[in-house]
Amino acid sequence: MAAQNSQAPLDTTAVAQLPSVDEGLYRVVKVTGTWEATHSVYLDNRQMDGKVGFFVLTPLRLQSSGLVVMVQRGWVARNFENRATVPEVQTPSGPVSVEGQIAPPTSKLYEPGVPGLGLIRQNLDLVQFRQQSGLALAEFMIRQTGPSSEGLRRDWPSVALGLEKHYGYAFQWFAMSALVAGLYLWFQFFRRSVAPIKE
Repeated sequence: MAAQNSQAPLDTTAVAQLPSVDEGLYRVVKVTGTWEATHSVYLDNRQMDGKVGFFVLTPLRLQSSGLVVMVQRGWVARNFENRATVPEVQTPSGPVSVEGQIAPPTSKLYEPGVPGLGLIRQNLDLVQFRQQSGLALAEFMIRQTGPSSEGLRRDWPSVALGLEKHYGYAFQWFAMSALVAGLYLWFQFFRRSVAPIKE
């Protein structure tokens, strides 16, 4: 991830001509296109800084290409008084420039019953959405980065790439193993040998 992210940004042409998703995953991109605003989707129950709201996804038709890429534009708080309404998000018409990072599809949350197909959804299946919308949708997404704009926040959490967390987990498990071994030795051997002496 770090190596991919450190490479030079991909422009619109390079993104449209990516040979595979794996080669472009986590690469920084700077693309130009037009929003397909009528196909926007609000993914429900998504959090940012401990608050619940929506991830707003809008398809972007790349310039000089028929390819359409789903863009995870940002997060917006929901209206808890009327859960059927969606917050107002500005979607400019005409050509726009988007900076971001190529990302895999958004994680899926548990969804009982039949998956929703409306404006507000729990999850988004790109294959299903491609058939439903008729758009020539790419197999990857772009997670838009940069400061808050258009009514959306983009404080995406950074992925921890260091080993510190793994060292911490290893220490916890070895400490628990040592505790279990110590308790086993105490109750099975030492306690039995000490009890007769006291009697």
